[in-house]
Amino acid sequence: MSSCNHPDIESIVLSEDAIKEIVARMGAKISEDYKDKNPLIITVLRGAFVFTADLVRAITVPCSVDFMAVSSYGDGVKSTGVVRIVKDLDTRIEGRHVVIAEDILDSGLTLSYLIEMLEARHPASIEVAAFSVKDIPDKRPAIEPRYVGVHVPNEFIVGYGLDYAERYRNLPYVGILKPEVYS
Repeated sequence: MSSCNHPDIESIVLSEDAIKEIVARMGAKISEDYKDKNPLIITVLRGAFVFTADLVRAITVPCSVDFMAVSSYGDGVKSTGVVRIVKDLDTRIEGRHVVIAEDILDSGLTLSYLIEMLEARHPASIEVAAFSVKDIPDKRPAIEPRYVGVHVPNEFIVGYGLDYAERYRNLPYVGILKPEVYS
């Protein structure tokens, strides 16, 4: 981990170059797995929009994109446990191969709920491409993503789409937010 100049960031976990390498690797693997399948990449807004934009440019096979917004956090730092659909898909997914692009996976409970809801719409398949998976001691996420970009420490991280109270999404790297910012 390196330091940075942003006053609210304790240290950088992933540099811009590291992020580019992770996304390129994930895009190559998805391209290989979905050759001739025209997957629908579902972006979970808001955090995953930056990752998804880069990911679809790294995917070399035809694909489509649609957006969903779900909420379980509000402005806090921990999930409320109540999942609500804020914006549903515009695309029918029946018979489609679906890849859910997620920015960060911690408990996986929200994503588990989302997958269950989408499975009721009878897609051909549903997989998850998680840019990051938080390493939480003695806990495994409720779902196992097929595509994992990187494991990150159990810290409050922001940047590259990840936010705290709608701030820091525009940072080009992923960094640990100083505790005094969210305490």
